[in-house]
Amino acid sequence: MFVRKNDTVLILSGENGGKQGKVLKVYPKQNRLIVEGINFVKRHTKPTQKNPKGGIVEKEGPVNASNVMVVCGKCGQPTRIGTKIMNDGERIRMCKKCGEMIEAA
Repeated sequence: MFVRKNDTVLILSGENGGKQGKVLKVYPKQNRLIVEGINFVKRHTKPTQKNPKGGIVEKEGPVNASNVMVVCGKCGQPTRIGTKIMNDGERIRMCKKCGEMIEAA
């Protein structure tokens, strides 16, 4: 999967299209990820010691990975991701626009 935790991504489509956020969690088998501040869903919770009242809680829901683009930290633009194998065998992610290495923050 081309997206990793702590990457900054741009949402391409849907009601949150055009917004940017940080990736909080990645689900590679489902091809989905949770982005900070995007796609809020309501969950009904039982009372617990942590939340004695229970009730309705809003939290981020998963977004399909095909609806996001990684934002390059160097050029600041949404870009496709390429991979390059270094001399020591390490595989790194590269920005297709500026050619710089992309590191998860």
